[in-house]
Amino acid sequence: MMTVAELAKRSGATPDAVRYYTRMGLLRPDRNPENGYRLYQFKEINWLKFIRQAKSLGFTLNEIQRIMQSREEGHIPCPDVRNILQNRIVENRQHLKELIALQDRMEKALLQWADMPDATQNEQSVCPLIESVISPDE
Repeated sequence: MMTVAELAKRSGATPDAVRYYTRMGLLRPDRNPENGYRLYQFKEINWLKFIRQAKSLGFTLNEIQRIMQSREEGHIPCPDVRNILQNRIVENRQHLKELIALQDRMEKALLQWADMPDATQNEQSVCPLIESVISPDE
């Protein structure tokens, strides 16, 4: 059995991460009856490494929790894992397109503002620089 600190050290995670995953129910320690400390079994090292690897692939903690629960119920979660990742790739590609469009708008605005003076304060305008940019919706 291991304490939070020992599990963190053996798995490469931080003690805070171990505590957080425990609160979420991803890790299930026993309690030391003498002092109430959480004690983790050695199998928790593998669970923790799995969590970290899944996070590195972009899985959310809720998705990881469902995957782990499915496995504990005796199911093979791999088909669901594959579907989640395929959907995430599509979402990421769309998000990247949106980020590229935003970057282009920002760069064009900065070029447009290069010759514009900073305006003085008036009641009709908040910031003429921003107000001068044509919205992509217009």
